[in-house]
Amino acid sequence: MKEDITAALKKLEIELKLRGFSGQTSKMYLFYNRKFLDFVKKSPDQVGEDDIKEFLAFKISDHSLSNASIALIKASLKFYYSDMLGKNLSVIKTPRASKKLPVVLSRKEIKDLLDNTVNIKHRLMIELLYSTGLRLSECINLKYSDLDLNEGIGWVRMGKGSKDRMFIISDIFRNDLTGYMEKNGSKGYIFSIKGEKMSPRGIQHAIKVSAERAGIEKNIHVHTLRHSFATHLLENGVDIRKIQKLLGHSNLQTTQIYTQVSTEEIKKIKSPLDML
Repeated sequence: MKEDITAALKKLEIELKLRGFSGQTSKMYLFYNRKFLDFVKKSPDQVGEDDIKEFLAFKISDHSLSNASIALIKASLKFYYSDMLGKNLSVIKTPRASKKLPVVLSRKEIKDLLDNTVNIKHRLMIELLYSTGLRLSECINLKYSDLDLNEGIGWVRMGKGSKDRMFIISDIFRNDLTGYMEKNGSKGYIFSIKGEKMSPRGIQHAIKVSAERAGIEKNIHVHTLRHSFATHLLENGVDIRKIQKLLGHSNLQTTQIYTQVSTEEIKKIKSPLDML
């Protein structure tokens, strides 16, 4: 049976690559399918709907897992057993993933974050993430050759969904980057250490350190800067479909969450208490 499981996971790995799943998603799908098979102690062809329900119920009872994690586990199993093996599994109900509104920094907090970033490379990184709305992986993989500083535009190559897209370059970032390039050259990855691109953990840590120095108590990560970029553009009157294109969202509904985060329209409403 061990050989069957190894062969099954290998087929799953190949299929995930063929379908163009990201490295992180593929890693999680393989991880949870392996955990499931360890749990049921059956070969994949023997697995039935009740086995999947039992495993999901077991995971739901682990209160350290969020509803979003449960949804990911279910999706990973459904992909293999329904999409690949063609098993006719009925709809399995699990708790819905909670729809939390994204954390957004105010303009003052963005300025404080930048003012408290001592390392020049880290400041450039925060400027880029906030001024473009790039994802973490897109920032890590960005090369000097992806930028056209004269035109004020850049390109994300093979972003989420294996799509290229254009992004805007701010004047402040362009000026700061030009000075940085004069001292450090302009070849390879923009954010690198000894020629190797920075790790996701390294970038996240740099932002956390700056946030602590700035005295910002919000839970800040790379995506917080992306959320802030979209929200501030919306508040500046930029059309939501243009924001959708800049973020690389395939569905407008995904972008529309920022209409719920924007404080500008809310602040215009007069409280009924103040109308007494």
